[in-house]
Amino acid sequence: MANRRDNRIEPSFEGPPSARSSAGLSVSEEDRVVPSNRKASAKRKSSKAKSSRARRGGSRRGLFGVFSRLFYWCFVLAIWGGIAVAGVLIYYGAKMPAATTWSIPDRAPNIKIVSADGQLLANRGMSGGEAVGLHEMSPYIPEAVIAIEDRRFYSHFGVDPIGLSRAMVTNLLGGHFSQGGSTLTQQLAKNLFLTPDRTLERKVQEVLLALWLEHKHTKDQILEMYLNRVYFGSGAYGVEAASRRYFGKSARDVTLSEAALLAGLLKAPSRLSPARDPKAAEERSQLVLAAMREEGKISEKELKTALSAPATRSPSYWTGSENYVADTIMEELPDLIGDVRSDIVIDSTVDLNLQKLAEQSIRRLIDDSGKKLNVTQGALVSIDDSGAVRAMVGGYDYSTSQFDRASEARRQPGSAFKPFVYMAALEAGRTPDSIRNDAPIKIGNWTPDNYGGKYFGKVTLATALAKSLNSVAAQLTMEVGPNAVVEAAHRMGIQSDLQANTSIALGTSEVTPLELTSAYVPFANGGYKPDIHFIRRITTTEGKVLYDSSGGNAPRVVKPEIVGMMNSMMTGTVEIGTAKKAAFAWPSAGKTGTSQNSRDAWFVGYTANLTTGVWFGNDDGTAMKKVTGGALPAQAWHEFMVAAHEGVPVRPLPGTWKSTPADTIVPDEIPSADNNQPAPVPSTSVGQQAPAVQANAPAAQSPTPVRAARPAQTVDADGFDMPADGGTTASVGHPVPPGNVGGPRKKRQTSILDILGGG
Repeated sequence: MANRRDNRIEPSFEGPPSARSSAGLSVSEEDRVVPSNRKASAKRKSSKAKSSRARRGGSRRGLFGVFSRLFYWCFVLAIWGGIAVAGVLIYYGAKMPAATTWSIPDRAPNIKIVSADGQLLANRGMSGGEAVGLHEMSPYIPEAVIAIEDRRFYSHFGVDPIGLSRAMVTNLLGGHFSQGGSTLTQQLAKNLFLTPDRTLERKVQEVLLALWLEHKHTKDQILEMYLNRVYFGSGAYGVEAASRRYFGKSARDVTLSEAALLAGLLKAPSRLSPARDPKAAEERSQLVLAAMREEGKISEKELKTALSAPATRSPSYWTGSENYVADTIMEELPDLIGDVRSDIVIDSTVDLNLQKLAEQSIRRLIDDSGKKLNVTQGALVSIDDSGAVRAMVGGYDYSTSQFDRASEARRQPGSAFKPFVYMAALEAGRTPDSIRNDAPIKIGNWTPDNYGGKYFGKVTLATALAKSLNSVAAQLTMEVGPNAVVEAAHRMGIQSDLQANTSIALGTSEVTPLELTSAYVPFANGGYKPDIHFIRRITTTEGKVLYDSSGGNAPRVVKPEIVGMMNSMMTGTVEIGTAKKAAFAWPSAGKTGTSQNSRDAWFVGYTANLTTGVWFGNDDGTAMKKVTGGALPAQAWHEFMVAAHEGVPVRPLPGTWKSTPADTIVPDEIPSADNNQPAPVPSTSVGQQAPAVQANAPAAQSPTPVRAARPAQTVDADGFDMPADGGTTASVGHPVPPGNVGGPRKKRQTSILDILGGG
């Protein structure tokens, strides 16, 4: 046993093969558990096996493997993308107010202005149109909008993944942005709550708000809100305003082709507006019609009919002279009811039919004679006995100039101011039968010559007013004093500042057509001065009265006998005087006026029913070609008044006065004027400079003309003559005039009742 233990041979991995015993136990390199060169061999065998298997199954599993890996990575990316989107939504959503505080903001209030007979004059306010229910408007409008803007509107949940994906693909293939993926709900959310900034934050907020809108409101409610608030270009917000703006009709009456045009504007309202580019608007509307046909909203016949309609051409701005009235009403509104917080309806005093008649008359006369006579503008105001403005035209065309020449432009009235001179004289004791010597006179350096240099000698005041004799008007002003004339004019309704100098007799202080016309109303209604107003009543859309013009009690400003005498004298202007072209079947009276070099031509006349004033001229003050108040203004007045009184029972002018028998007339002896002997004037009243008169209108719209100096003897039509600029005028208080400037003043007794009554 020992020998066997001693003879035991241990395994060896070291020695050379020659030293190994052939009979002993030995382990070769190949016998290692993992021999090094067998590793490589195994790898080669494994590779060959795999390669063999790949060749056998590659044809079956290659495509599946690619899609499997693609699906796997897409799934992974989708998970991470969802996490990222959720994070962004949470981040920007946290910056928004709590959803419980969200609410639909009030729609900008609309101000609907209607005529006295209920016709629409204008809509004002941010929206420019009243809200119209989805069931009220033309069914073509919502169908056209859905077809071109959001075909899946009734099927998506506020955000349209399909539509968004389609838009992304189209934009990528086209290489530029041509389609948007926003739904109508998203667009409404943006319009209601957000700014138009193109940021990620705004887009996220838009999506969240769209989801909220879909949760809180029905599809029809969302569509109705959208159509009543979205911008359609040219200042029109909402479908009603746009329909009125482009087609002159309500959204209730819009045709298929018109609805397509409106829907087409939503892509680019300003650029596609038919007021700016009718051709582009028409091309876009044809795309809308094609989309409607594709969606089955219209038939092939309807498509062909609509495609044959021409592009709608629209004026550059709201047109129609009634907009002058609407603008004036909007200026008065805050003083009557304060801030407008909800839709309101304003019942105006304006008769739309009369308004159109006035506009047509002004435009026709300018169209026919404007170039020949160098006339570009006109204005007309008509007021009834209660002070309600029945028509007001502020210019030739509102769409080209919104400046209101009727209520804003101050111009020299010329001889149309003389009635206040004669009224002051009558109140001082003169009568229409009082005699004055119509002859050349000189007051300081001013010689108020008659038109054409013609004089009539001894004439009554009635004749002097009818023939618009300058010398007599100047004499009367010297007799009663310029201050008395200014006081009479202000008492009657003139609001502008008047220069109390002798030349005021010939209308050198500037006034607006509206105030000059209003100052004639007391002659027409018997001596009362009503409040001039455009608004009868203001109500909410539910009928709640916010303001009602009760009219009140108009104060008496002229005694009845003075009214009778004035009406008797001014009737002569129409019957035998400078305004014979104005005469018509009704008893009427008035006065013409023409400023220096025919820069302004006026006629203000009245019946017992209406008082109407007409002005013609140019904004830049350039002279017309011998246009007088008895020409274009009298013609326009005649056309308007004949139409306005059609079918109305004839009424006489208020007040009566009969000429005093000749043997009882106060002689008012007046010595003959001596052309070589200038009339002496009190030294305290001579040589005072006439202050410069400036127009109150904006320079860009109605600039005051620069009046060049002229010879003192130059006169103009209607007997108007003003002192040359740089000359002198006499400004007196109440001096007793010298013998050759008028007769002695008649004494009369006055009392406190006379003063309060305007006597």
